[in-house]
Amino acid sequence: MSAPIPELTDRMRQIFGLVVEAYIDRGAPIGSKMLTGSVSLSPASIRGVMQDLEELGLLSHPHTSAGRMPTETGLRLFVDGIMQSALPNPADQATIERQIRDRPIEEALEAATATLSGLSACAGVVLTPKQELRLRQLSFVPLSPGRALAVLVGADGSVENRVVDLPAGTSTVALAEVGNYVSSRLAGLTLAQAETRLRAEITERREAIDAAAAELVASGLASWSRDAAQRPVLIVRGQANLIDEAAAADLERVRKLLEELEDRQEIAQLLEQAREAEGCRIFIGSENRMFALSGSSVIAAPYRGSDGAVVGVVGVIGPTRLNYARVVPMVDFTAQALTRWMA
Repeated sequence: MSAPIPELTDRMRQIFGLVVEAYIDRGAPIGSKMLTGSVSLSPASIRGVMQDLEELGLLSHPHTSAGRMPTETGLRLFVDGIMQSALPNPADQATIERQIRDRPIEEALEAATATLSGLSACAGVVLTPKQELRLRQLSFVPLSPGRALAVLVGADGSVENRVVDLPAGTSTVALAEVGNYVSSRLAGLTLAQAETRLRAEITERREAIDAAAAELVASGLASWSRDAAQRPVLIVRGQANLIDEAAAADLERVRKLLEELEDRQEIAQLLEQAREAEGCRIFIGSENRMFALSGSSVIAAPYRGSDGAVVGVVGVIGPTRLNYARVVPMVDFTAQALTRWMA
């Protein structure tokens, strides 16, 4: 466990801050001689303070001939108690605002993700607002006795196909009639609304549609609706930024991180944890299960819709040696910019 901030002397806090900042800048362990120009202490005195910080679990000593580097506990202490953050510089603010402004929502979110990735040299991620699919058309294509291909077309033009097993005795004519009914009478409704309306028709028998075929379609609409609600809508941009010169020394970690970025469901679940945060939520290394093996950090912040409710999360994923003082305000500013755009 790390010592609480009040237990660090001013000298320890100063040396610790310098080590972290130098490590973030260089990506390599920091020796005492490297700090002599930044503090009025001899290398021997600096080494003594570093040793004290190592005993507190804030610094680690990779091997005997190397300097020291912050542990994950140390990075957490730095981020929470020592780091001084401010607004992004005016040029970065202008870039973020310019890329988001006057675009449709989907393009604005894509642009925000790409811009964050470019400015932070990390992978940019955004969890988009969940939108319920609305129906435009439903049709069936017979495949074999007892099986058909259901083709669902959304109001946004999206198409989803599923093979369905048909109840015994269900005719292609009955399926066509139910498909026509859904397309003509339920178009514009969400899947959940269409299911409710169709079941009401089955119960009240107000429409001359085959009950078995209608029940099959209603169950299918319910299944589609559940799947859509659980499916993360996630945009990831800039994975190539994670492969830099510093990464060459640890290709296995980078390979693991790139594999982790392929698991959209896991990333979405992690970002969901930032929905209730007032500002940025920061996950460092093994603090989150997903990126524990690659030793990566995630900085994420929620953004809100016109009603003030949280609708999504934006952030970056990168190595633990992120420039937190620069990237944290950048992520927070992007979330605020998206909130202003959506107001």
